[in-house]
Amino acid sequence: MQSQDDPTQKLTAPWGVPEPSGNALSRRSAFKLAMGAAGLAAAGTAAPAAQAAPDSRRAATKSYGMKKSINLWAFPYPDRMNLRECLQLAKDAGFDGIELNYDLESDLSPKAGPRDFQKIRKMADDIGIAISGLCSFLFWPYPLTSNDPTERARGMELAGLMTEAAHHLGTENLLVVPGAVHMPWREDHDPTPNDICDQRAREAIGKLLPNAEKLKVHLNMENIFFNGYLLSPGEMIRFVDRFNSEHIHVHFDTGNIMLFQFPEHWIRILGNRIRNVHLKEFTKKGTDHSLESFRPLLDGTTNWPAVIEAFDEIGYDGYLTFEYFHPYPHYPEALIYQTADSLNRMLGREV
Repeated sequence: MQSQDDPTQKLTAPWGVPEPSGNALSRRSAFKLAMGAAGLAAAGTAAPAAQAAPDSRRAATKSYGMKKSINLWAFPYPDRMNLRECLQLAKDAGFDGIELNYDLESDLSPKAGPRDFQKIRKMADDIGIAISGLCSFLFWPYPLTSNDPTERARGMELAGLMTEAAHHLGTENLLVVPGAVHMPWREDHDPTPNDICDQRAREAIGKLLPNAEKLKVHLNMENIFFNGYLLSPGEMIRFVDRFNSEHIHVHFDTGNIMLFQFPEHWIRILGNRIRNVHLKEFTKKGTDHSLESFRPLLDGTTNWPAVIEAFDEIGYDGYLTFEYFHPYPHYPEALIYQTADSLNRMLGREV
């Protein structure tokens, strides 16, 4: 066994070329090695270390240009974190944007006015994170196509206030649920016949459109599960295109169709009508077809490589917003950082 001082041991040049073994390294060989290394260093051409081939087990092997966003529902707001803390956490985790939610009792509600929304916009600007869109659950208690005229009127009022709020928040994107034939999670909801639902939805969006165009806010129709309306890409296209407006688009939700369909199919069909996106993970492994079917990102049955590639094929480079309704009860920051890491892997970014 050779000792560490054995002169007959093989020597290797700095750039990985083995020196033939012999009794000893000659002065001439040593001089050649030294001069070769010095020459490479002087020329700035030191050979780089061999790069490992991309590993699809770690992340996408292709880089995609979409922007990372997360919905406020993933944060323990307002019970355990205030809005500023949520915005800062999203920024710290590496998100480009955050989607806010309009409801009846929070910082973003009918109780707030233009100055309140402008303060939120400035807060986001100071932190360095964009407001990627405005969303709301209020389309369910106050559907625009309800058989109850009072509910419809309140829904229209709230949708108008949301449009104003989006404008003052500095976002161009407002998610809209245009109608519902059925809402199985509401026992008090009287189903609306399909043709009447379609007629009321068209009328409602038509009334909201002029002010949205004036304020430069895009009304983005969301595809919903279990509501019995706009359940195919063809139906969605016919609805959106009938307005012939640059301010009517699609807010595409990947999880809302996963029970029976495939988001990568819808994406290619809808094409450039898609203006904003919800990434919702869904699992087909269970039978609980409720909000519990939605999972943390990558913990489901969505074919994410196919979905992201479909977005790339249609030239989509906007926000991909993770939407999830169950903030972690312990260490809630973990969900935010895990989601950012998952999106980095899906988009082929450094991890």
